[in-house]
Order: sequence, then structure tokens, then C-alpha cells
Amino acid sequence: MPVRHLRAMRAIEICRTAELGGHVDECDQCGALRISYDSCRNRHCPKCQSLAKERWLEERKKDLLPTHHFHVVFTLPATLRPWARWNERLVYDLLFKAAAQTLATLAGDPKYLDAQTGFIAVLHTWTQTLIDHPHLHCIVPAGGLSRDGQRWVPWRKGLFIPVKVLSQLFRGIFLDYLKRAYDLGRLKIPDQEPDFKALLGRLYREAWVVHCKASLRRPEDVINYLARYTHRVAISNDRLVSLVGNRITLRWRDRARGNKMRLMTLEADEFIRRFLLHVLPGGFVKIRYYGILSHRNRRTKLAQSKQVLGVVCGDPPEPVPWQELFYRLTGIDPRVCPRCGRGRMLLRKIVLSTPEGNSMRISANRFLTPRGSPP
Repeated sequence: MPVRHLRAMRAIEICRTAELGGHVDECDQCGALRISYDSCRNRHCPKCQSLAKERWLEERKKDLLPTHHFHVVFTLPATLRPWARWNERLVYDLLFKAAAQTLATLAGDPKYLDAQTGFIAVLHTWTQTLIDHPHLHCIVPAGGLSRDGQRWVPWRKGLFIPVKVLSQLFRGIFLDYLKRAYDLGRLKIPDQEPDFKALLGRLYREAWVVHCKASLRRPEDVINYLARYTHRVAISNDRLVSLVGNRITLRWRDRARGNKMRLMTLEADEFIRRFLLHVLPGGFVKIRYYGILSHRNRRTKLAQSKQVLGVVCGDPPEPVPWQELFYRLTGIDPRVCPRCGRGRMLLRKIVLSTPEGNSMRISANRFLTPRGSPP
């Protein structure tokens, strides 16, 4: 088992437990105490992504353009899944590169847009049943900056590039990159796929799936739509129904039958195996920015795009405290005492983690206990 799988499993096991340490807050009115354990902050932990997602969305609001946006999904065919499992970092990188080159090439074509566009791409690797299914979710503005940087060029009649054109070009670019990697000896060969040339022949004959959804009209719609994809993990806690003996039951959405909700029961070993298929290589960047939205173009081409679209650029907003983000998500203000409802919770003590977590095993009777009461 790769070390990154062990690290992810360990992080999820000890997340928000005494083993990671934490802090104790005290109400300045009634003296009630509240113990809070620290999070693991592992990006594959289902409990640690909500606040990270909100912070990311706050940052992206200042880059959002006031125009329609398209949602484009690039999917690798099932034939390539074994190769992706054996070459995760390489294949996922090629998926990003091929999608970026496809969109940039067609956007620069006078037949379609003849302008510089940009997009945000988010990698997902799973289906509702946790099977490996690498694909990219891309949010693309409905237009681009003219080559001279003086005007905004919208897509003709609000239509995007035909998906058949996208599919064929994406297939050709990706397979060209894959062949180069094979020729350079960078590609590991799965046991069940010894003949690479035969694989290429099959892949060139297949119709690759590229899907384009209807445009999103308002900037706030784009933000809400992005939130569905950016910080997702393979499965969230609310989809877990039961654990009976060694069998886990989970909910999944059957998209082939009208998005009907169904139940699936898996052995614990199989459930863990499927979950670990989606633990990304260490340091791999799963959210990437291209074109006018890329990091190096934000002060130049993105600023020009905002100017020609009439966006007034003020001072960047102040960072939002985590307490405010938590309140937006849950409707609960962690700064207010949950016992008396009047006081403010003030930090009393920070407790460092220990291997056994003993430093945070404070008596449960101390939780929300009024000042002066016996421990």
C-alpha cells in the first residue's frame, strides 16, 4: 500500500480527536467551557473540506467575470482506467494538458471565437459507486479577450464549440501526449495491457465523451456551481447509511435511471479499496487555472478583461474569519456561548497533541460547566 494511502487513512481516523490536540474556550459571562479538537486538514478527509471550500470561493469571487459561463466535462474512456491507476500523476497531468490545449486552440480559431479565453479545471476521479472514473470539470467564460486586449469577444449567439469537435481534438492531443510518454519510457505498462500499439488503435476508434452543459448566467450562479466540485472527496459522511458487522451500506445516485437514489452494500475491505483509489499523489494540484484566469495573467489579461467589461476594481476584500465562514455554513456562531447565549467564548488554553492524546482528555463534566460548579 502506498505511504500516501496510509497517511490519508491515519489522518481521517484521528481527525478531531484528542490525539491532534486542540483548545479550550471559556464564556466570559457564565464561565462555561468548550473543548474543541483540531482537524487533520487532509484534503481527502470528508470532515475538513467545508471551510477550505468557503475560503477558496471567497478568493475566487474577486476573479469572477460578469458574463455567462459554460461547464465543460472532459472524460477519459474506460479503456484507459487501468493505465491511469498505474500512472496516476502522469495520466492526470496529461488530462489537464490535453483539455487546456483543446480549449485554447479552438478558442483562438477564427471559426469559433478568435480570442484569448481562460478556465478553471477541477479533477475528479470517481463515480457515485466509488469506481475510478477520471474526468475534468471546467468552468469557461462565455467569451474572451481580443488579441489586442481592447475588447471582449462573446461566443457567437451564446453557443459554445460543438462537443464533437471538442471530443475529436481532445482525443488526438491526449493520445499524442500519451505516445510521447511511452516512447520516452515514462509509462508503466499494466499487466493486462501488454500491447501499447493495439491500445492506441482501440482508443483512436472510440468516441471520447466531452459534455457541455447550459451556460450559467449570473456570477453568483457560477460561484455556487463551482462549490459543488472544487473540494469534494470521493464520498461524504451523509451518504453512509450503516455499518453492520463487516458490511457498509451507502447511498448512490443512479444517473442512468433518472437520478434515482439506491443503496449499495460493500464489504469493508472493498469499500476501503474503492475509497483509496481516489487518494491523489502527494503534492498533486487538482484545481488549475488557465489562459486569462491563470496566476501569471491575473494582473494583466484578467485586469484588462475586467476593464473592458466595465468591472470596477477596488481594494481586495479583507480575509473572512473562520468563525464567519462557519456561521454561513451552519447558522451557528461559534463565538457565542451555547449555554447562556449571551457571553462570548474566549480562548482559555491551547493544548498540544501527544501520541496518546492524553493531554486533551479533560473530564466530560467540565464541558459547558458554569463557573464555580464542582468539576
